[in-house]
Amino acid sequence: MTAHTPAADAPPGWLWRTAALAWLLVLIAVGVHQWQFWKHDGIDTDVMALLPVNEQAPDMALATEQLVGQMSRQVVVLLGAGEWADSRAAVQVLRQSLATGAGARLREDPIAQKTSMEAALGFYQPWRERLLTPAQRAMLAGTPDAALVQKALQDLYQPAVQARLSDWVSDPLGLWTQWWAARGAQSQARPRDGELWVAADGQQWAVLQFTLEGSAFRLSGEPLLDGALQTALAQVRAKWPDARMLTAGVPLHAEAAAVQANWEINTIGWGSLAGVLLLAWLAFRSLRPVALVGVSLLVGCAVALSVTALFFGQVHLLTLVFGASLVGVAEDYGIHYFASRQGAPGRSPHGLMRGLMPALWLALGTSAIAYLALGAAAFPGLRQMAVFSVVGLTAAMLTVVCWFPWLDRGTMPHSPVAQRIGQTLMAWPRWRHALPGSVAVCVAMALLLWLLGGLRAQDDVRQLQNASTPLVAQQRQVGEILGLPSPAQFYLVQGNSPEQVLQREEELKDRLDALVARQLLVGYSGVSDWVPSARRQDSDGELVARAQEAVFKGVNAELGESFARPAMPPPAPITVQAWLAQPISAAARPLWLGERDGSYRSLLMLRGVRDLASLPALAGAAEGLEGVAWVDKPAEISALLQRYRISMTELLLLGHVLVLAALWLRFGRKAWRAWMPTVLASLVVVGVLTAFGAPWQLFNVLALMLLLGVGIDYGIFLQEHEDDPHAWLAVVIGAGSTWLSFGLLGLSATPALKAFGLTLMLGLPLVLVLAPLFRSATDNKEH
Repeated sequence: MTAHTPAADAPPGWLWRTAALAWLLVLIAVGVHQWQFWKHDGIDTDVMALLPVNEQAPDMALATEQLVGQMSRQVVVLLGAGEWADSRAAVQVLRQSLATGAGARLREDPIAQKTSMEAALGFYQPWRERLLTPAQRAMLAGTPDAALVQKALQDLYQPAVQARLSDWVSDPLGLWTQWWAARGAQSQARPRDGELWVAADGQQWAVLQFTLEGSAFRLSGEPLLDGALQTALAQVRAKWPDARMLTAGVPLHAEAAAVQANWEINTIGWGSLAGVLLLAWLAFRSLRPVALVGVSLLVGCAVALSVTALFFGQVHLLTLVFGASLVGVAEDYGIHYFASRQGAPGRSPHGLMRGLMPALWLALGTSAIAYLALGAAAFPGLRQMAVFSVVGLTAAMLTVVCWFPWLDRGTMPHSPVAQRIGQTLMAWPRWRHALPGSVAVCVAMALLLWLLGGLRAQDDVRQLQNASTPLVAQQRQVGEILGLPSPAQFYLVQGNSPEQVLQREEELKDRLDALVARQLLVGYSGVSDWVPSARRQDSDGELVARAQEAVFKGVNAELGESFARPAMPPPAPITVQAWLAQPISAAARPLWLGERDGSYRSLLMLRGVRDLASLPALAGAAEGLEGVAWVDKPAEISALLQRYRISMTELLLLGHVLVLAALWLRFGRKAWRAWMPTVLASLVVVGVLTAFGAPWQLFNVLALMLLLGVGIDYGIFLQEHEDDPHAWLAVVIGAGSTWLSFGLLGLSATPALKAFGLTLMLGLPLVLVLAPLFRSATDNKEH
């Protein structure tokens, strides 16, 4: 045990009293903030919020943000039955059920429900001779006049073959009707009896579109929206047992993530707390250590949450899940204090704390170095986790230093469990040739990794989210039934004016038509489908005028009639602003991003991309087109994850150097003895995961960063209190509770957190086993 002097046990001075009172005032302020925080929506579940803005393409990031913002509150419900009459009646039951309880937050979109075809036809009527599809344009340009005349005659004599939207004289070739048919093909849903209808999979589906009132990312821990939808479906099935319901929308995924995260926070956080307190009870057989350690942990988490919220505005769910595992690290300080109290019952609490503070502050400093390295990169998610962890550890440490000596009154009973654990240290062997031996092991592990073929890196964005399999399946099915475009890949089109944006869209669509012909995708959706550029309207108008003149001339010669095109001056071109003011624009309105910093922007979305092998050809379609950029969001995020995995690996190496330097300042030539156990444990973990074929990802690197911060503590305590069984007791109890915390993190359904937990589940026991081996040999201790 560490020697002490009578001065060390002197009564506490004014500084200690001031520190205790100041910390109490801080916690009162934190309590007020916590009350306010949980009253408001301070929790974020958006996976994109964890990721850095793509600094190489901020316009793309902004476009994605706007697209996500527009979609974040939309919910689509398909209710199907075998007969359309049953579907219509079932929809009314569904609406009535959703009008109450949590379902009242789902407000049905009246535009989607009541869009008037007559109003849409009336709006476009002045431009009907200036609107062509690519197929019509090619037909008019490449078909001989005689063939056009025969087609017009066929339509004249057989008008029932195709329902027309205008009389024959106004549109002898039926171009207006065909253009509207192409617009309708962009979505499979059709108006029918006041509802949106689609037939698929042997069902007659009614399509309902809702907007969620309030935030889509409100953490409740309960499946309120899903519960309301399932209750409504149950009422429908009471009358129509075979009815089916499909749902899609960001709010449903956000709620599922919130429910899962709430379970994980409770399981990991409260499970860790229960495990820590149980270990404290077994070690000390007293409620006082259990209660005080629990207080330090709760204070640490509360202060961390408040400070993180003040820094970032909102706290992400994954930060809370990650922070819940902090319990297993923050208890080390309290456990070490009580283990020392048990070994020195005659010392005053304040005197004991003075002797412990160098080791405690060094342990906190090395842990902070490891955590702060997480936030060194421009990665919002990692910065949140780093701030939460460093603040939480510091708050727990300050609680131990400022309050424990005041609150810890009375004696510490001896525990048989604690005594037996402490005695195991003396039976632990010492590695006599530790330095050359450990270097040899490091070389051997590096050689093994090389023989195994190296790490199998994986930077898939899906590791960051826990998607509900049933919800993903339903989302995909709804997309297929309705023919909805995917938000994963799209084109961003920019220009100095709306006209320039539309022209650039049209140039891109000309290239995409060739890919549609090769069946690499089904189609695309853009604003220029509904509002062609003025240049395209003029050229199409001239093409139609020439074709109609030829048709009327040929028909008049054939029939002896005197048909003629109405003499009307060409209208001013249709504009984006005029179109946006119409209800018919509702479906494609999200594609127009508007003006920002003098630049106009739009999105062109893709429908029915065949497979991932088609993506290079789609990316190539944008090459050489000014103002057109291909956005593959999953690939972009995966590239970011790869970049940060590499940079965090470099920071991990830097962290090891900095920690070794800090240890050198305290221990001199013995510094490597506190550092080397963590190095060996890290290499062994990497070797084991590689041998079992586990993918290597960013969160494995982050776990090794944390292993550095936590594992070094064990070496520090054993070097500060060499051969002290009570210090060893503190290390074992601390390691056990930390292992329990991160073992529970391995239960997370989020792949990234699971990888994080499994890495530490392997690494922490290895550090615990190795640390005592590096104590100085009894017959040859360094000085």
